[in-house]
Amino acid sequence: MEIVDYELFEVPPRWLFLKVETDDGTVGWGEPVVEGRAKTVRTAVEELMDTYLLGKDPARIADHWETMYRGGFYRGGPVLMSAIAGIDQALWDIKGKQYDAPVHELLGGKVRDRVRVYQWIGGDRPAEVGEAAKEKVEAGFTALKMNGTAEMERIDSPAAVQQAVDRLAEVRDAVGDEVDIGVDFHGRVSKTMAKRLGRELEPYEPFFIEEPVLPEHNDALPDIAQTTTVPIATGERMFSRWDFKEVFEQGVVDLIQPDLSHAGGISEVKKIADMAEAYDVAMAPHCPLGPIALASCIQVDATSHAALIQEQSLDIHYNETSDVLDYLEDPSVFDYEDGYVDIPEGPGLGVDIDEDHVREMAEQDVDWHNPVWRHDDGSVAEW
Repeated sequence: MEIVDYELFEVPPRWLFLKVETDDGTVGWGEPVVEGRAKTVRTAVEELMDTYLLGKDPARIADHWETMYRGGFYRGGPVLMSAIAGIDQALWDIKGKQYDAPVHELLGGKVRDRVRVYQWIGGDRPAEVGEAAKEKVEAGFTALKMNGTAEMERIDSPAAVQQAVDRLAEVRDAVGDEVDIGVDFHGRVSKTMAKRLGRELEPYEPFFIEEPVLPEHNDALPDIAQTTTVPIATGERMFSRWDFKEVFEQGVVDLIQPDLSHAGGISEVKKIADMAEAYDVAMAPHCPLGPIALASCIQVDATSHAALIQEQSLDIHYNETSDVLDYLEDPSVFDYEDGYVDIPEGPGLGVDIDEDHVREMAEQDVDWHNPVWRHDDGSVAEW
């Protein structure tokens, strides 16, 4: 068997799908994208496919991964690793279909029968979180996540801190103590404000605080951890096991959040998950993306004892034009019950992509970019 063709589809709301085909007609799907940089990643995928993959045996996934990564003198980063990630997902999908087995069986089998999921509330600039929280809990979710703040100054006012506290208090009051509430700082917060917020939010017992600082400031995490007992989560903007090595060795991160469409795909995140287990760190893969990325996450979650909970993007504020289930022939594969989703048992990634719908939606002009926020003085704020 050899790889003979591939196609890329940029589809709404902000996703890039990859279809890889072999000479016997087997098709594998991947989701290589950096949100807001889809066209850049598309070019990287084309370069990798044309240089390394066409004409090759798709079964040699590990060798292909190493070739795509080590074959270039310059390595890593969001664009290259996301391109590798989508290709890797598609190759695992093909391999599973070759053996008529789900990917988790090829990775050693399941350590769980279902995966807990959390639901987003509140939007980019969090608002109306209490009512949204009640609605999602009534729908069966047992864990929620919200942005903690809008943009913040490097040293902001007591009022800005109190607004964040009041929002979390509103959600806690709405859902009680049985529901977990993750609070995402989204890298919007300086280390100074992260220390203040971590301390002030603590009475409401967040599930975790996510990306309390930008990943380039991970050296500040030990200092932040000294100010709070709230679990610290990070990792969505870290792209390989080498990026995660530092935070494991620091010993202060409680929850890692690698993204299977950014951090090298199934092959790499499985290795990161194994590292996390060795350091007694939990994992909650980042996934505000489409159905292929989510299916890939769940296949790894199924095999990793470190996996705690899974992000998913149903009804997330980014998905105004299309949603996760729209691209599936059988949306029931992602039915959520009591806050969990079952592990897909179909071959490969376990989902069937509605190719006709993909092609139809790819005809649209898709050009999503995140907003550029500015402070009152006109300087650029972290989004």
